[in-house]
Parts: sequence; structure tokens; C-alpha cells
Amino acid sequence: MDKYKILICGKQNIIIDDFFHHLSDDFDLLTTSFRYEDIVKHVNLFHPDVFILCLNGETKDDLNVMIELKRIFTRESIIVFIAGSHDDCDFFRNTVVYMAEESFEKPISVANIRNRINEYMEEKKKVAIDEAKLNAQLEKVKEEERRKHVLVIDDDPIMLKVVKEHLHENYDVATAISGKIAYKFLETKKTDIILLDYEMPGEDGPDVLMALRRRPELANIPIVFLTGVTEKAKINAALSLKPQGYLLKPIDKDKLIGTIEKFVG
Repeated sequence: MDKYKILICGKQNIIIDDFFHHLSDDFDLLTTSFRYEDIVKHVNLFHPDVFILCLNGETKDDLNVMIELKRIFTRESIIVFIAGSHDDCDFFRNTVVYMAEESFEKPISVANIRNRINEYMEEKKKVAIDEAKLNAQLEKVKEEERRKHVLVIDDDPIMLKVVKEHLHENYDVATAISGKIAYKFLETKKTDIILLDYEMPGEDGPDVLMALRRRPELANIPIVFLTGVTEKAKINAALSLKPQGYLLKPIDKDKLIGTIEKFVG
């Protein structure tokens, strides 16, 4: 199990020595100077979970460094603790407001600091997990609320208009008069299902289906033939390509919507 990382700074060397003497088995410890550049460098290299400032008569000018670090610590989600006398801790709280999560005042119990760090980090983990779950739920809601998309490939403009009229109330519909145009569309946009005409000039429906299946990013899109072809040999040839459906023209609106719902809802 990885140890939590603690970056320690300040003028109170006795407390710092106590940390290394009593907490080195529990945490990964590192000290830094009070210089802004040193602290930033150690934050970037060490990636601490906790920053502990051991106070010993710091002035307001000294604490200005902490004010400058506030934004960095917030961005990196670093917990800040202070340790020192009551007066030093009180001076820090009044000078650098809303930064220290907790103050440890003399006499300082190292065991108490150990427990509080672990409690804060466990709570931090819990919050992160809760946020991840919430974000996942929000993404799921967004996906459910998003209207499903249908791409219709047919060289007959009248047929494209009819299909779009049947579907526009429930789905976002895009049309393409050839496989070439459909491929171009799918380079930048997504669709949930493709309705594909069988007989088209140039690439026919089976050619387009095979071309789509050869592209890994498009291979799993459901494809339903929507065609007037009734010849048994052609139907069997199309079905051998394993489309998700084969609907005959003229279009039955209810059957068309039912087929789409079966695959994309």
C-alpha cells in the first residue's frame, strides 16, 4: 500500500524532527525551505497529499509565501495543516485565512496528527468516489436524454424525405445519397443506426455495409437494409452479411420505428 506523502516546511525544527522520528514509518516525508520557488518545485516533483507548516515566530512577510501558494495547493488538492504554539497558529489563521484545514497546538501529539491525516485522506477518497459516481450518473442521464441518431443512405431523394418525415419526431435524422457521402459524414459525426438502401449506383448497399464493417470505429453500428429488392438470391446475399435487419419498401412506419427501437431504443 502506498504511503501518503507529506511535505514539511517551517522554522520549528524540533517539531519537524519529531515528525521524522515518529511518522516516517507511516508516511513518505520530505522537507522543503520557506522559499516560494523551492516549495513549488517540491510540489511538482513530490506531489504531496499533505503540506504541514511548522510555525516558530513567522512574520507576516514570511506568511505571504503561503498566500501565494494558496492557488497551487487548491489546484493540486493538497491538504494544509499547521503546527506550533497557540500564538503562532492564531497569527497564521488571521493572516492566511481559510487555508489551514486544522491546527495542532503545543503540546503536540504526533499520534493525533497521524490519526487526523489518515482521517482527512480517507474522507478525501470518499469524496472523490462520490464525485465519480455522481459524474457517471450525470453522464448516464445525459446519454438517456440525448435523442438517438439515424443515418439514412439512399440515392432516392423522395425516399430520404419520406423516411425523415416518419422519424423526425423521435430521432435526429441525417441523410446521404451515397456511401461516399456517408463515410465523410461519419468521419466527424456519430450515428446510432444506419438505414441502408440495397440498389444504388456505384457502391450498392452490400458494398457499403462491408466498407463500414472494415472500419473498427464503425463496425458495431447496427445496419438495417431498407429496400425494394425482393429477389431471393439478392436477399440471401444481403442476409449473409449479417445486417441487423431487412425491411421492404414501401415503408411501413410502425414497423420501421419498431425495428429502430429494437436496436437503439
